[in-house]
Amino acid sequence: MGLTFIKSLEASGSASLEFVDGTSDVVLDNTYNEYQFYFVNMHPATSNVYFAFQVNADGQSGFNETITSTAFRAYVREDGLGSALGYDTGNDQAEGTAYQQILSTGTGIENDESVSGVLTLYDPSSTTYVKHFVADGNGYDHGDYTVTSHNAGYINTTSAIDEISFKFSSGNIDEGAIYMYGVS
Repeated sequence: MGLTFIKSLEASGSASLEFVDGTSDVVLDNTYNEYQFYFVNMHPATSNVYFAFQVNADGQSGFNETITSTAFRAYVREDGLGSALGYDTGNDQAEGTAYQQILSTGTGIENDESVSGVLTLYDPSSTTYVKHFVADGNGYDHGDYTVTSHNAGYINTTSAIDEISFKFSSGNIDEGAIYMYGVS
């Protein structure tokens, strides 16, 4: 497996970060069958918000494609007084059109609170099959615990996907970076 760097976007009080095929050197087409997005130290401007993504099919707008997903998470409190591993019912969608949560916890605004991880999108240019994804992330919650989330599912369209948007559930992305790679 080889990674080919495509584009990076850095946030500075940004409402969202978007990768759109054919603009600003972004390639999100049949050049690669798999794309990975590494998000690093995504820090929100608003406390207790979750990091998420959504896509547009070719020719569509609004970032509201239909998603079916599942999620589980593990966490441990900073003071060691609580931990858990389990299915995360509030982080999945059943034919929903909302932004898909990548990290199922409320990231805080303290200087040491952020989220990092990777989202893999498989064969987004296919016009035969739905588009599968896997997202793994770890973040520091506003309630002083670390949480890792594992999300997977599919975007229920056979149209090509050529745009992807990342944002927090409320407020801006104060800072952080997303790196886009093609996988060969």
